[in-house]
Amino acid sequence: MNDLIWQTRQKIAEFGRMLYERQLTDAAGGNVSARAGDVMCITPRYAGQKSQWRLRPEQVLVVDRDGNKLDGDGEISREARVHLKLLNEFPDGNSVIHCHPRNVLVFAMTRQPIPPILESTLKFGTIKITRFAPAHSPRLAEYVAEEIRGQESAIRKQAAVVIAPWHGLFVLGKDLEAAFDAAERVDVSAYLILMSRLLPDPPDIQALSKELIETVAQNQSR
Repeated sequence: MNDLIWQTRQKIAEFGRMLYERQLTDAAGGNVSARAGDVMCITPRYAGQKSQWRLRPEQVLVVDRDGNKLDGDGEISREARVHLKLLNEFPDGNSVIHCHPRNVLVFAMTRQPIPPILESTLKFGTIKITRFAPAHSPRLAEYVAEEIRGQESAIRKQAAVVIAPWHGLFVLGKDLEAAFDAAERVDVSAYLILMSRLLPDPPDIQALSKELIETVAQNQSR
């Protein structure tokens, strides 16, 4: 096992713990993957339920481009097909995070997109909702890829992000650090939108988003 693969497995285990600790995912599921040369490293099935995201590096699986397990403890997740689809189709994407962020799940439940409301999320544009496909189904991989197509520039800049209805968040990043950062930023946006609705005079989120986009564009042209 070469150093790059081992380091990638260590990093995936570490980021999985951080996702769980920061309530960006839960014990019900989620997966983290990353390229390591010609192979891919991905968290095993039941990483949340059985390990509570306290994975050891050797539990992180090593698979080939077709999803055949080469090394690691445990079974390949049924949602690995989404990771394989994205990493095989988008060469600029080097890491996929699928997670269940607490605040984003409200938007997944209600099937509402998340518009950019801060400068920090402007680069992602509006976080769109994919067509529905049952969890673990082959169609889910295609529907997630469908929404990411056309966002290649966002991947090169940092990441492309989409919401699967009644399910969770999928992030394809230029690397693992970028994907994690994007997931957290989007969840913060979701939290702010939800909290703003408690204000005595709740703002029009779409109007706020439009104002942000126009203001930033005007200042960039000066």
